[in-house]
Amino acid sequence: EKKGIGLFGLIGLVVSSCIGSGVFALTGQIGQVAAPGSALVAWGVVGVGFLALALSFANLGAKRSDLHGIFSYAEEGFGKFSGFISGWGYWLSAWLGNVAFATILMSTLGFFLPYFLPGNNIGSIVVASVIMWGITFLVIRGVESAAFLNAIVMIAKVVPIVVFILFSIVLFNAGVFTADFWGQMASNAAAMAGEGVDLGGVGDQIVNCLIIMMWSFIGIEGAMVVSARARKKSEAGKATGIGVEVLLLVYVGASVRPFGYLPYAEIGALDKPAMLYVFESMAPGWGGAFISVALIVAVLGSWLSFTILPSETTLLMAKHELLPPVFNRLNKKGSPQISLIVVGACTQAFMITLLFTEDAYNFAFSLCTVAIVITWTLAAAYQAKYSAQNRQMGQLVIGAIAVLFQVVGVLLNGWTFLLLTCVGYIPGFFVYAKARKDQGRGLTTAEKAGMGIISALGVLSLVLLFTGFISF
Repeated sequence: EKKGIGLFGLIGLVVSSCIGSGVFALTGQIGQVAAPGSALVAWGVVGVGFLALALSFANLGAKRSDLHGIFSYAEEGFGKFSGFISGWGYWLSAWLGNVAFATILMSTLGFFLPYFLPGNNIGSIVVASVIMWGITFLVIRGVESAAFLNAIVMIAKVVPIVVFILFSIVLFNAGVFTADFWGQMASNAAAMAGEGVDLGGVGDQIVNCLIIMMWSFIGIEGAMVVSARARKKSEAGKATGIGVEVLLLVYVGASVRPFGYLPYAEIGALDKPAMLYVFESMAPGWGGAFISVALIVAVLGSWLSFTILPSETTLLMAKHELLPPVFNRLNKKGSPQISLIVVGACTQAFMITLLFTEDAYNFAFSLCTVAIVITWTLAAAYQAKYSAQNRQMGQLVIGAIAVLFQVVGVLLNGWTFLLLTCVGYIPGFFVYAKARKDQGRGLTTAEKAGMGIISALGVLSLVLLFTGFISF
């Protein structure tokens, strides 16, 4: 009898793999783009989309447990090049996530030392770089993501969020919450004064919430791990569904509840991450420091796992012959040293560009989210294809909903970031071509066409950026 993880443990896995640093910034980010009513509708839409995606992962994990690595679904369903596109997107996303962690860590330190606000000045980037190379060196030395460390990080993440939500419930004022429930008063006032924030209609507000909310579900691919480790296969899907519901409760509680304590526009105008400053106001003297310390521990924990993730991805991709064998090499400590140094160098280069972006955290997490959406979409498309081949109509519908949600969400709210992500693929194409050559196989006409189109879109994004047509 194989011992697996029970239902409760599986739910914990889904929830813990998603809750990261994003939840601490959510209330301020949403306050900038949406009123309470629109935010609640947006969470409903995002909840349905991610439930479909998580159930797709749980289903594939159970039925195709022979496939390893999230990119293997794209490879199995649509060929080697699709596998590369999926894996490279996942790899890009993982280290871009570290850039987002760097900016939120420095702006959190800004609570104690205002010099570091808003998190992307020269001092912030120097300190964040030292931390990043320190973590990289630890992983090169063979520091596995220790179980006890994960437990500490988990407690540091969950306890303050629960305390914050409890305070938000106790101090909730329905009058404040409903004062401008759909954001139309703010829009009308802005229009009359010719200034202020015009949130637009409810539809615009919902669209503007999408990428912000999608960022907080990165880690949902942990649902695959769930199906592999489940005591009963049937519990994997159930745990995934309950996990997404728990996440929605936590996210709505942490992001929308506070709009019943302070008006959403006020919260949106606070420094990042807004939860610190809201809680400092709720619990003067200790609230901000309490959340800050918890956030620093949570970010460092996420940063460690997001450093291990991309190097593990390139390792697996090299085994699948999607990258040259050099990425498969391990040092004496069993770490993929070359992969880790490449990730460190990319992260470092990107951190320097943050000096020139107005809102560094938004920029970094949006790119991170769009990159992983490519991977998610290809996996959901394989779920749809596999289910169609096996005449499983219910699963086919789930896969189709997941694909539709990801594609529409990014095209409506993140197309500029999608174009910019294409730039990140250009160096990858050289590496992929080298891997194929090493195998004695050249690139197919379709692969060359795909590379040409993606590269052209990348170049277009840079042209649009430098001519000021798009800005971040």
